[in-house]
Amino acid sequence: MKPAKASRGRTGNLGRMAIAEEDIEKVRSATSIVDVIQPYVALRRVGRNWVGLCPFHAEKSGSFNVRDETGRYKCFGCGEGGDAFRFIQEIDHVDFVASVEKLAAKAGIQLTYTSGGESRDRQRRKRLIEAMKTAVDWYHERLLKSPDARAARDYLRARGLDGDTARSFQIGWAPDDWDVFARASGLPSDVLTETGLAFINRRNKLQDAFRGRVLFPILTAEGEPVALGGRVLPGSLDPAKYKNSHESPIYAKSKTLYGLNWAKHEIVAKNQVVICEGYTDVIGFHRSGIKRAVATCGTALTEEHVRLLKRYASRVVLAFDADSAGQGAAERFYEWEKKYEVEVSVAQFPDGRDPGDLANSNPAALSEAVNNPRPYLGFRLNRVMSGPRPNSPERQSRLAETAMAVVNEHPDVNVRKLYAGQVASHTGLPVNDLIKMAERKGGRLPTSAPPRRRATRESSEFVVIALLLQRWQDTAPYMVERLFVEELHLRALRVIAQAEGNLEIALETADPEIRELLERAAITDVEQDPEIEARNLIRAAVRRELAVLLDPSRSQEIQETRLLVEAMDDPSADPSTVDRLLQWLDDRDEEGT
Repeated sequence: MKPAKASRGRTGNLGRMAIAEEDIEKVRSATSIVDVIQPYVALRRVGRNWVGLCPFHAEKSGSFNVRDETGRYKCFGCGEGGDAFRFIQEIDHVDFVASVEKLAAKAGIQLTYTSGGESRDRQRRKRLIEAMKTAVDWYHERLLKSPDARAARDYLRARGLDGDTARSFQIGWAPDDWDVFARASGLPSDVLTETGLAFINRRNKLQDAFRGRVLFPILTAEGEPVALGGRVLPGSLDPAKYKNSHESPIYAKSKTLYGLNWAKHEIVAKNQVVICEGYTDVIGFHRSGIKRAVATCGTALTEEHVRLLKRYASRVVLAFDADSAGQGAAERFYEWEKKYEVEVSVAQFPDGRDPGDLANSNPAALSEAVNNPRPYLGFRLNRVMSGPRPNSPERQSRLAETAMAVVNEHPDVNVRKLYAGQVASHTGLPVNDLIKMAERKGGRLPTSAPPRRRATRESSEFVVIALLLQRWQDTAPYMVERLFVEELHLRALRVIAQAEGNLEIALETADPEIRELLERAAITDVEQDPEIEARNLIRAAVRRELAVLLDPSRSQEIQETRLLVEAMDDPSADPSTVDRLLQWLDDRDEEGT
């Protein structure tokens, strides 16, 4: 088996950027990743790395590592990693081009823009955002000043939302007219339809999408308007009480949270986010001084939402009926808790009141509910067992089975066993029997991390991967695929070889699993000698082959090969020893064994 060959062609995301690639590389070369990150993270020098507390998740011990030599960062706690551009994207919540522009300005580099596909996409997005901003401003002005908005203003005041609140949240009013906005805005029809502000009706006429509704603008975390949410006034004949913009090139419901632009700073400060069902609930929280509330936009909470929120906080409080979604939703919450290391709990409001009402009548109760939430499983179990104690053996058994079905949704057996004790106490059934029910469930997720394996051949493979990235010229001559057993490391070797050791090119073509491995390897301290590590892998590969070569007629070959393996440890041995062993492995491959 010959050394893995590399392709010199460079393709991928960078080649399609709206900024000339040579300018991107100029910015990269002129940028110290430590200087970029230090304003956000207190870093200290540890060996060849810089270490600090991760800015992307809450932690007490520093697992955030930065390597200036390779221009990479990696958090071993939450998994975030990348280069200086990626850091700016994540910390400032901007796209790639904006991150390059920011670092270029800092370095004093003038950028050249291409006319590639992404440039056109950015121009289109900018045009749609500007159109949505036009709509937000027009509808907001209509609410504040137009006589036809009097009923809408009365409705908002009845909900406790005065003029200052309407201005703060840019609330608007869509008059009950066919096409008044489409005509007044002067926007092209294709822009109006693509943003969802209007549509072509059955008469082939342009018609406003929102009519006779109070409008709540939906903004990105950076404050860009991307959609509208509308609510009809009480007494309206329209059967659709709520209506949101349809999805568009600038708006995806599963990735957007109403109010995040206003809430993100307090979410970070409190390490807690409150998730509501409606726009007025979010506004109610903010009016009560709890400015870390957001809402989904006409859809259930999704994994994309959780991934987005994890950037800001690790504690999630559900401020809606968390029991109504049923078991399927429960299992997703438990999975997300494990996968994203978040804590999901539930705010319990008195008398079933919603946050918007409590903001007016009892803001202290609103604060109490979110400051002292119940664990998600505890909340659901309390719903099941909230009635009177069962007064017959049959009812005791039925209640215990129902309660344990809820308990056994949880993936952690220890959590299930503890809640099984609560069920036993309430129903009067033997606690040991219910604990056995909890144990038998097992669980799809492990209750604890698997024990660490001792350093073995596989860890040597990882060291070689790190050496290939950090000292390509010294390590590459020894590397052949035949030496790697671990599939993940073998795939990483192929990606690195094709990129000829260039980390940035390798990351462009790698799948997410390999990319994570490469990012980790790029910042790992490796002082080992590449030749020694290569010899370790060769020795292990040859011994694996010898262990299965049982043909008595080849006993002399086996003995000679063993002597060659032993000779590798002798500094004065013939330099051709390594080549002879590699050739022997190649011959074994050709034999098909």
